[in-house]
Amino acid sequence: MEILIKGARIIDCCHDFVGDLYIKDGTIEEVGKSLNKDCENIEADGYVLMPAFVDLHSHFRDPGLTYKEDIETGSKAAVHGGYTAVNLMANTKPVCSDMQTFDYVVSKAEKIGLIDVHQTVSITKDFKGSEIDHLDLLDERVKCISDDGKDVYSSKVMLQAMMKAKEKNLVVMCHAEDEELTPIDTRLSENVATFRDISLAKYAGCHAHISHVSTIEAMNYIIEAKKQGYRITCEVAPHHIALTSRISYRVNPSLREESDVQYLIKCIKDGWVDSIGTDHAPHSKEDKEKGAPGLTGLETSFSVCFTELVKAGHISLNKLSEIMSKNPAEIMKMKKGKIQLGYDGDVVLLDLDKKYKIDAQKFFSKGKNTPLDGLEFYGEVVKTIKGGKIVYSRD
Repeated sequence: MEILIKGARIIDCCHDFVGDLYIKDGTIEEVGKSLNKDCENIEADGYVLMPAFVDLHSHFRDPGLTYKEDIETGSKAAVHGGYTAVNLMANTKPVCSDMQTFDYVVSKAEKIGLIDVHQTVSITKDFKGSEIDHLDLLDERVKCISDDGKDVYSSKVMLQAMMKAKEKNLVVMCHAEDEELTPIDTRLSENVATFRDISLAKYAGCHAHISHVSTIEAMNYIIEAKKQGYRITCEVAPHHIALTSRISYRVNPSLREESDVQYLIKCIKDGWVDSIGTDHAPHSKEDKEKGAPGLTGLETSFSVCFTELVKAGHISLNKLSEIMSKNPAEIMKMKKGKIQLGYDGDVVLLDLDKKYKIDAQKFFSKGKNTPLDGLEFYGEVVKTIKGGKIVYSRD
């Protein structure tokens, strides 16, 4: 498989130039100018070419909840949004607490062949909050554990799991929520749980990744831990930098105040935020009407982040590439996220001048649930290329 992309503005975390990119046998083989190859050529003058995006936080609902989403529709949604790698949460049915379920998801994704999928395994067996013996049975392919959708209630169990994660070199992805406090105050719930999870991670010495950070206070706990040298990383979701609590839409954690949004943007600019995590959470219309939290996010993530962060003048495209591609790929131990020789030939061609209106009915995902429906953003995906193969094209 060979492909040559000519005349694009090539941007990653540390490069910005006009040139050509040649991908052969799945990897980036050559970068330069006026390259000539006897293979498929894409004329990309006027477009931006970036490393394809990597999502640390998605829900594909397969197995067991495929009326919301499945591996195929989730994969199609991903490439439509410029993503070629996703990390799936374990809140499926059954809960992914064993290698059998892990293998089911990964093998199905491989057969579909659109994106690379990593399946997260639950911290506690079946999300019941007590048993962690299943962690001893995980093989080296598992990179992350998480009870996302809920936090681990017992601090003792969480500490034991984090110590096990340290031994096995696993990333503990923390859904910071004290469920006893959530009905009282969702902000307090997130803040208390974030402080607890970071404190436990410090003691255990593990790598803790704080998911979907949404408040000033939670972000400050993370910054302090980072300053102290602990292995703490974090993500921010696109909807938490584009929307505020003035919009009545249920996500978990909740949409916050304008001051929180501006602070999260400042922390992205200052380098405290490691990645953008979409928290792609597709639901049926009926489930959403019954109060299911979450939104469909893979197909709108780039345009939202480009518009709210780059177009608004807060950060550069290089920085956006760092938090949407390079950093999440490094956390996932994938050789992606850079325009560099020998890296995976996963790239996305973008039309940054294109302003378009989001139409949820045109999503590739089964989930049409988004408060962004009808809003306008800049930056449209023209083509998504994985390993030198075009897996999505808008034309």
